[in-house]
Amino acid sequence: MDRATDIRWMRLALSLGRRGQGRVWPNPAVGCVIVREGRVLGRGWTQPGGRPHAETEALAQAGAAARGATVYVSLEPCAHHGATPPCAEALIAAGIARVVAPIEDSDARVAGQGFAMLRAAGIAVTTGICVDEAAADHAGFFLKTDLGRPRVTLKLAASFDGRIATATGQSQWITGAPARRLVHAMRARHDAVMVGAGTARADDPSLTVRDLGIAHQPVRVVVSRRLDLPLLGQLARSARAVPVWLMHGGDADAERRTAWDWLGARLFPCAVAGAQLDPGDVVQQLGSAGLTSVFCEGGSALAASLLAADLVDELIGFSAGLAIGAEGLPAIGAMGLDRLESAPRFDLVDVKPVGDDILHRWKRKES
Repeated sequence: MDRATDIRWMRLALSLGRRGQGRVWPNPAVGCVIVREGRVLGRGWTQPGGRPHAETEALAQAGAAARGATVYVSLEPCAHHGATPPCAEALIAAGIARVVAPIEDSDARVAGQGFAMLRAAGIAVTTGICVDEAAADHAGFFLKTDLGRPRVTLKLAASFDGRIATATGQSQWITGAPARRLVHAMRARHDAVMVGAGTARADDPSLTVRDLGIAHQPVRVVVSRRLDLPLLGQLARSARAVPVWLMHGGDADAERRTAWDWLGARLFPCAVAGAQLDPGDVVQQLGSAGLTSVFCEGGSALAASLLAADLVDELIGFSAGLAIGAEGLPAIGAMGLDRLESAPRFDLVDVKPVGDDILHRWKRKES
């Protein structure tokens, strides 16, 4: 098979895998296509909750026709026994002739063992196809596996002069409807949406995905040392319907902890650093709970703490064509920097108009 054909089918597998983003944690969002003589025999992607795997779905579609076919899968097939048998074993049993995958799984239970199992069974294995695309799609899963934390995207919607609210706290709406709709689509592709306590108090947000015809909802995370959050707000009223996780300090009021537990929230006691929660401990606990990607929407204090701790992997900014002035609330709070060399820097990935606003995306600067 020529490389151009392999790239074509691998990009289809990758696109299928993206359908699971935000829905399959703690597993990776994998896509799979089974092909013979230019014809698709089966396709699949990791299902909600992480099971069944993409290969299992595609093999079920292909049936007996899979024998002698080529499988394109966006990550190395698993090699360990978990809730289900290894996908590598299923591919062998189906009589697959060739497997094409971009990269190894970083999970120590797999990490090359899936490829080795396939080769030992006489299946041809090709790797290195669409490596960059696959690495980007699985970045959160790899971070959780390697560092124990999810991938963190910080999204800020601000005025031209970097303000997220007026001096009186008014913030709805700085950006227009097209930008807000795109944010909902971004939420849907992450495992969780996270805000700080100040945002939760000031805006009373629901943090849900709306108006896209999507039933799935991400976990809603609030970072609040003292749990001083409205007990009659939108998050409290819907905590049993859509998960609410509260990251709090050990000094949080016991009655508030009891109240939130009764409302259906999940509580995570976190370490305190200075006057606020330790952001490193917050994200490590989210990773331990299974999350692979977190979409943080501020506010300014939480944004500053994540940036100062070097925990932001991607920045997404929406800049609106209005100016609020110095008395407005800055998008990013105090970081205690006195030298530019100490400032976190990011590489520009994309800039484009979204309605009357400008979207700009930045990724962690390569060292």
